Amino acid sequence: MTTSHDDHLTRIPAPEGVAPGTGYNHVVWGTGRFVAVSGQCAFDEKGEVVGEGDAAAQARQVFVNLRRCLAAAGATFEDVVKVTYFVTDVAHLPAVRTARDEVFARDRLPASSAVQVAALFRPELLMEIEAFAIVPEPTGSGTGAAPRGETETGFRTGSGAGFGTGFKTGFAS
Repeated sequence: MTTSHDDHLTRIPAPEGVAPGTGYNHVVWGTGRFVAVSGQCAFDEKGEVVGEGDAAAQARQVFVNLRRCLAAAGATFEDVVKVTYFVTDVAHLPAVRTARDEVFARDRLPASSAVQVAALFRPELLMEIEAFAIVPEPTGSGTGAAPRGETETGFRTGSGAGFGTGFKTGFAS
């Protein structure tokens, strides 16, 4: 059984006797302050749907919204221990995975579940994603610094950061 420890979280990709998952860890636990983020949909800051009929555009907007909600609690994607994907069609999962891989480091994946649902509360919405995080307790007086390892849009920076240096986040033009 492989276990990875970093900061305040422990991740187990495959407990003994359990086949490894693809794109998630089977078990994640940690110490700190628990944060629950309600299911997010592809709405921009004005409440307008982004990417009607476009799973990739909706997935990107959902992760932008998740990042904003996490930041409000002093958390980042590195603190997320569990995500649940609710999709109206499992055919949308590749788009969700692509967007997910832009914000989660491959060695810091949360536990996850994916559920196909008959419908969401508005017919143009293709997915809703919720997240649970554990934020480390502060060790001193904070300065309000930017979240660890993320840009203003929530996408990872540094080695393996995804889209590359030319990526712009104008998802909801």
